[in-house]
Amino acid sequence: MSHTVLILNGPNLNLLGTRETEVYGTQTLDDIVASIRAHAETVDVTIEDYQSNIEGELINRLHAGRGTVDGVVFNPGAFTHYSYALRDAISASELPVIETHLSNVHAREEFRHRTVLAGVCLGVVAGFGATSYRLAFDALIDHLNT
Repeated sequence: MSHTVLILNGPNLNLLGTRETEVYGTQTLDDIVASIRAHAETVDVTIEDYQSNIEGELINRLHAGRGTVDGVVFNPGAFTHYSYALRDAISASELPVIETHLSNVHAREEFRHRTVLAGVCLGVVAGFGATSYRLAFDALIDHLNT
């Protein structure tokens, strides 16, 4: 069965590859999406991707995903820690969403330890750099195929 997965990225992720490389690595967001897209082709999955620094645009994209994608791998960036609007949008989308982070948010500043989104997500993958996206993608596909 073929699926469509949205790779959704929040604020500042457009700066990957140049922003705090000691934390986030040297791969750009385009590099990460290309890698996931190549991996997805091997399992007959179509990838859509979207990045915005604007909370409302991410909400709109989640709403637009209803009925058009089968699931979402979502790195919400700093919105993870306080966006109840994104939490509500994830719930309203009725899509399986896996929250994803490049860094281990629990090993960083205390304010990053709390996610207001995890409770409405299928799961959370964090701390494996760009591999976090592939792990989240694989878990989402396993879920969709059960």
